[in-house]
Amino acid sequence: MGPNVMKEYWDMPTQTSRTIVDGGLHTGDLGYMDKDGFVYLVDRAKDMYRSGAENVYPAEVEAVLSDHPDIAAVAIIGVPDERWGETGKAFVQCRAGTTVTLTDVHAFLSGRVARYKFPSLLEIIDEMPVTVWGKLKKSELKKMHVNRQTDALSISCALRIRQH
Repeated sequence: MGPNVMKEYWDMPTQTSRTIVDGGLHTGDLGYMDKDGFVYLVDRAKDMYRSGAENVYPAEVEAVLSDHPDIAAVAIIGVPDERWGETGKAFVQCRAGTTVTLTDVHAFLSGRVARYKFPSLLEIIDEMPVTVWGKLKKSELKKMHVNRQTDALSISCALRIRQH
């Protein structure tokens, strides 16, 4: 790594020490190099999740689902699951006048990706959260999921209190 890459994160020494290790810049990108020396980036390490004993790279499933005729945009995150440790949750923005179900998603993925990579949850959203540069903000999707779980827990607790 040379000085033209980066020196440090401004006022973030902890993040800098995690990113610059032994003089190398660790971006968190996952990829591979083919026999001709071409490098292919396939996903981000922080986006990968483990379902059962398997690594799932959301970018692979998202790429397939982006070909679905009713899906305008899709993003998948790993969320906690009692049985598998983590499972996929697909956030889908549908094309105007259309909708999809989890069954539709599974049918479309069938034969295209391994079954363990199928998302277990689906949420239809009006618009994907993006930065001003148009980059997807998966951190916002994770917050949305947590908020939905918290809201569901609050409703469940309120129902139990009313029943007694």
